[in-house]
Amino acid sequence: MGKRHNYKNLKIWQLALEIANDISDVLLNFPTHEKYILNSQISRCSISIPSNIAEGSARTDKSFSHFLDISLGSSFELLTQLHIAQHRNYINQVLFNQLENKIEEFQRMTMAFQNNLK
Repeated sequence: MGKRHNYKNLKIWQLALEIANDISDVLLNFPTHEKYILNSQISRCSISIPSNIAEGSARTDKSFSHFLDISLGSSFELLTQLHIAQHRNYINQVLFNQLENKIEEFQRMTMAFQNNLK
């Protein structure tokens, strides 16, 4: 049986959690009419990223890799939703760029981590 990972010690989980918390703060400024639409989707997506890392960390490396795929997928989905939010002027360019940079850093780190699992 392969070793398991302590997700709390993983830099990718720590960064994913930071992104989820940043998103939570950003959503406070979204218009109320988006509460059940874009706001809800963005929230679910951002929470999915660290959650899948945590869930996968308790499994074998092969299974963990699958959970990392889900986490990465959620990060790309989140970035797409942030593009939409920016287009609707819910977030400004500076904030969008900060979030995009952090999400892209997460994606690079996670792909590198995933390659080392194999």
